[in-house]
Amino acid sequence: MTTATHTGNTKGTKLPPEPLERDEINALMAACSNRAPSGIRNRALLAVLWRGMLRINEALQLKPADFNATTGTVRVLDGKGRKARTVALNAEAAALVARWLDCRERRGITNHRRLFCTLDGGPMQDSYIRNMLPRLARRATIQKRVHAHGLRHSGACEMRRAGVDIGIISKALGHASIATTARYLDHIEPTLVIDAMRSLA
Repeated sequence: MTTATHTGNTKGTKLPPEPLERDEINALMAACSNRAPSGIRNRALLAVLWRGMLRINEALQLKPADFNATTGTVRVLDGKGRKARTVALNAEAAALVARWLDCRERRGITNHRRLFCTLDGGPMQDSYIRNMLPRLARRATIQKRVHAHGLRHSGACEMRRAGVDIGIISKALGHASIATTARYLDHIEPTLVIDAMRSLA
């Protein structure tokens, strides 16, 4: 389980996660350029981190062949604990990935390169994404802490709010057990507990 670490005067203090709402993520994606190749790539990456609920290292290890445009699915071959899984993107997220694939093909980047790569086909560093997200958040005037794992949190919260079975959420997240997922969800989205307590007479 990952929680963001504050880097100010209380360095080392673990702060509670702050999942983003859908409109906040849409604003974050809108802060990326809709025309520049880097913006097209970054929108697709954000969509995969959010809708696919991938860890940052899982997203950066993807190859173009791991994305199935027909089914809108992403195959994670080397997840945590070396576990493989397949996740689904919604139509909008899949379209963003397809647009980036078309863009990189026009730039002459071969399919042997990683799906999310630099504009000359080199590997992307996770430090680039860690620096990019707060910059986009400022541009989108989002007050919460924004980091890659927070997008994974947000996707899991949406599934929970939609009433998706915890076993399915667990598989989507690539967790070793449902118990791990239960602890994860209670940590990032304790609203079910709060709502139950408020309902008491």
